[in-house]
Formats: sequence, C-alpha cells, structure tokens
Amino acid sequence: MVKEMTGMELDGLVETGAKVVCDFFATWCGPCRMLSSVMEELSEEFEGVTFAKVDVDKNGDLAASLGVFSIPDVYVFENGEVKAHNLGYLPKEQMKTFLKNNL
Repeated sequence: MVKEMTGMELDGLVETGAKVVCDFFATWCGPCRMLSSVMEELSEEFEGVTFAKVDVDKNGDLAASLGVFSIPDVYVFENGEVKAHNLGYLPKEQMKTFLKNNL
C-alpha cells in the first residue's frame, strides 16, 4: 500500500533511517496517475520498504529542497539520505528493476 504523506511526515520517516520509496506527484499529471497503479502493485512486492507519495502542489517546499522540478519523480531513501531517484514514468517491470537495483 502506498500512503500519501505530507512533507513533514516524509521527513520524519526518512530521519528514522527506514527504506522509503516516495513518488512525488500531482493530481493533474497524467503520467503520475499512470505510475500510481504501478507503485501500488510494487508496494505489495517489496517487504521491509515503506511506499509513500507526496503531492508537490501541497508540499512545494519539500519538493524544491530535494530538487523535484518535474514529475513523476520517484526517490529512494535509505539511512536518512537520498540513495537514488528516477524521473518520469516507467512501466512496472522497468520500475521494479530500478527499485531492485537501489534497495
């Protein structure tokens, strides 16, 4: 399950050192809507990883601080730091490969 979070909630979770995959999105973004179902499916396949999504329109400060200027942008956090990110829509198998390589 992918949980929608505020920037503060995401910051708190990342600070714990947990493995987090976060999809930065906007409700008006077509590729974001396409990626949303992919991320929901993948969230069921990766154990020990928290899947989150953050609306950039509601959390612009966090998005800007991370350098999220285009969406969708999927970030992988581990040990309190950004480990990797992928800009743009990827089909399920390609996103799965990206996540396997970075988790």
